[in-house]
Amino acid sequence: MTDVAAGGAALLAIARSALIEAVSGTRTETAEPPESLREERATFVTLTRHGELRGCIGTLEPRRSLYDDVRENARAAALRDTRFAPVGADELDDISVEVSVLSPLREIEHRDEDELLAILRPGVDGLVIAHEARRATFLPQVWESLPHPRAFVQALKTKAGLARDFWSDDLRAWRFTVEKFGEEDG
Repeated sequence: MTDVAAGGAALLAIARSALIEAVSGTRTETAEPPESLREERATFVTLTRHGELRGCIGTLEPRRSLYDDVRENARAAALRDTRFAPVGADELDDISVEVSVLSPLREIEHRDEDELLAILRPGVDGLVIAHEARRATFLPQVWESLPHPRAFVQALKTKAGLARDFWSDDLRAWRFTVEKFGEEDG
């Protein structure tokens, strides 16, 4: 596995460059990515403006190089997060970028909701839940605003389009951790 921590500044530079290209509509020449960024990894790119979420898009499972995943997710966070209008050129100076590199997903075996809640590690675990065609994820950073496991899971169920008090023995859950790298908030 690649030493991601050593490349944090490079990942932020890649995301920032892709953000600028996406918003300006221009493409800059890029060198071949270094070997350390060619490993397939899953990432999320989060954009904030004055401390408020402005876009967040990512992948949960590796399907392209770390370099390509960060570039594509930065573009998508700027232009295709359906919760927000596309980022405008006039916002670029106020946008801060955060890159999260995900560990592999690990399924959480649980008998019921109480057991799932007891297994979660607040501040550490990202969580994916799925029931039938509904699926949602929270990065570990969401614990900062939802520090209690029950509230965290209830909000995630709502995000998936399920009722806060919904439970089914068929609900599946996976956890992951992240290495995150961020710019100072604009």
